Amino acid sequence: MSLDPSRTPVIVGIGQSIERDEIVSPAELAERAARAAFDDAPGLAKTVQRLTMVGVLFSHAGRTPASDVANRLDLAGVSVETTTTGGNTPQWLVTRAAKEIVEGKLESTLILGAESTRSQRASGQASGGLFQSDMGRGAAGEDSDPMVGAPDDDFMGAAEMNGGLMMPSAMYPIFESAMAAAAGRSFTEQRAFLGRLYAKFTEVAARHPYAWFKDVLTPDDIAVPSASNRMIAEPYTKRMNAFPNVDQGSALLVTSLAVAQEAELAGRCVFVWSGADTAEVRHPAARPVLGGSPAIAAAAKRTFEAAGVGVDDISAFDFYSCFPSAVEAGAEAVGLALDDPRGLTVTGGLSYFGGPGNNYVGHSIATMVDRLRGEPGLGLITGLGGFITKHSLGIYGSEPPPQGFRSGDTTADQKAIDASALPVATTGEGTALVEGATITYDKDGVTPTGAPVVARLDDGTRVVAVAEPSTVTELAGRNLVGERVQISASTPPVYRLS
Repeated sequence: MSLDPSRTPVIVGIGQSIERDEIVSPAELAERAARAAFDDAPGLAKTVQRLTMVGVLFSHAGRTPASDVANRLDLAGVSVETTTTGGNTPQWLVTRAAKEIVEGKLESTLILGAESTRSQRASGQASGGLFQSDMGRGAAGEDSDPMVGAPDDDFMGAAEMNGGLMMPSAMYPIFESAMAAAAGRSFTEQRAFLGRLYAKFTEVAARHPYAWFKDVLTPDDIAVPSASNRMIAEPYTKRMNAFPNVDQGSALLVTSLAVAQEAELAGRCVFVWSGADTAEVRHPAARPVLGGSPAIAAAAKRTFEAAGVGVDDISAFDFYSCFPSAVEAGAEAVGLALDDPRGLTVTGGLSYFGGPGNNYVGHSIATMVDRLRGEPGLGLITGLGGFITKHSLGIYGSEPPPQGFRSGDTTADQKAIDASALPVATTGEGTALVEGATITYDKDGVTPTGAPVVARLDDGTRVVAVAEPSTVTELAGRNLVGERVQISASTPPVYRLS
């Protein structure tokens, strides 16, 4: 098949930025990354038709972040937009741009993202919580950038919120507990397993010029609780959690092969081969599977089918890594062993490279492009938003795809996923089987504060229940998945061991 260069999407310019000392804004970091991308693709700044700023999550960026960066870059007249939140967003944007290029609706777009959480905290702007972005907020009638993207609200239902699972640091351990039980491992054994897994991530981060942490850690450094590595929620220690306190930015210049050829930059191009998007059952307590992701599996299947390749054809991977359970779910869905010699990350992951809000995948794509320029082959990127909720996958190649870019059709898959939701109640009574569990800890990392579980009543209804306060301490270190408990009728439901 002969490809039409004007309908062949490529990434030709990439840029990344990092700041450890000065106080900077997301706009400054995005500008730095964009200028690096323009240096990487000389002459193509003038071709940009649209500038998209990935939704800023942790930093103050105002209501017009895309417009602000466009002004900094003197890109007068370009279309601007920002996005809803979700770590899948950068990959979703690349897939959307690739479709538009194939359809002849777009020639060139600049995809930017940045967070300045470190600067915000260092300057005293943070007001005590992580989610500090003022994007989309302000007085009535105030100008704001147009917003695109999938809905970013309603990630949690009343059952999860009442049961204390509203934060990722509590919900992702619930997923991990199901995985540990399926593998026959206790929380302590699972933590040791994850220490070995994530130690390899630190080796990758140590080699990455834009990674936040450069130290190579041992498995024990990651798995053994200590004063500097406190327990957050079983089985996760602090070093297994994403690290958001960073100042990082990225830029991707997506265009057509024809534009790159005209600028004599064809040799710098990495080709967008395929992409697909899915969403899990919205509320975690309603998902039939807590220790995996049918949605990632569906997106992966369609992404591979669209590209005409399989997992054995991929030379490099980057699985979204906000928590280990996200990595494990992604690898299982793709059909890749966790100890595959090709590795699971090209950056070092959100715990060690850094977790800049919604934009980590902007960095993983930029890094993958750089890698494929030097080491020909194919690369797979996974992006994830919410609580293993929204998913976007993409395959990239150093050579053009034989059939051109194709997007995977997940319509039928999505209908099946949506129809699989279990009934969930905010209260219930009777015997229940625990299917997900964790122990949360105080900031000292020693004192247990709660022991929420996701359990299924004998009638098939899911509930999120909490332990009687007097029993929380004795439950520390114990994975209750697979055990039966007695649920009392209250809101939230309270359980005791049978």
